Amino acid sequence: MKWLHPSELGWAARRQLAGLGFGARLFLRLMATLGGTLKRPGLLRDQVHFMGNYSLAIIAVSGTFVGFVLGLQGYYTLQRYGSSEALGLLVALSLVRELGPVITALLFAGRAGTALTAEIGLMKAGEQLSAMEMMAVDPIQRILAPRFWGAVIAMPLLAAVFSAVGILGGWAVGVLMIGIDAGAFWSQMQGGVDVWADVGNGVLKSIVFGFAVSFIALLQGYEAQPTPEGVARATTRTVVVASLTVLGLDFVLTAMMFSI
Repeated sequence: MKWLHPSELGWAARRQLAGLGFGARLFLRLMATLGGTLKRPGLLRDQVHFMGNYSLAIIAVSGTFVGFVLGLQGYYTLQRYGSSEALGLLVALSLVRELGPVITALLFAGRAGTALTAEIGLMKAGEQLSAMEMMAVDPIQRILAPRFWGAVIAMPLLAAVFSAVGILGGWAVGVLMIGIDAGAFWSQMQGGVDVWADVGNGVLKSIVFGFAVSFIALLQGYEAQPTPEGVARATTRTVVVASLTVLGLDFVLTAMMFSI
């Protein structure tokens, strides 16, 4: 086992602190670009379309199958206690509170997040970002900001689609396949799901996940080594770091929401 020299440990700690400082400054600069980004709605619209529309298929298919599984598992669990009519409530609460925002964020990190990292990394490798700086064009305002805010807007919309098709999937299994009364399925759902406490918390989670995933993807691409191997490693780090961050934030947000 090789022991690190104290000086090497110091340099490693210094690099980590420098990386945290750079990430914090980049995040603050991105937050300050909201006004400038809104003045260019065409760029923002294109990024919402790129990340939202192109991720729609995988979100819809995944949500449908998650709804199928929730319908089956929920029915067999509730049947033990004679509460199978509450299947709609179980499916809806599971999706809007937890599964919708979390799974959407994980899928978004694997689909749109990696695309953002690869795009920014390749632009850096091709010295396009440096060329923009030479022409007095801020690459953060022109390139990173529309992608950042586009992802923040797209994430709640995709989470809503995931939850909606998941509920339809649970309805298809529970009502059409198993034979639960359709009126009981929908009435239990409408009576038990609160707009602010349940749906609102899910929307808040998806917005926070949108900030986290998009920032991590852009940071990894902006810091990537300007080589094919560097871009590949940055893309892999995006998936790993974003997924772990989403799961950690989910625990923190859930604990805060149910303790207040």
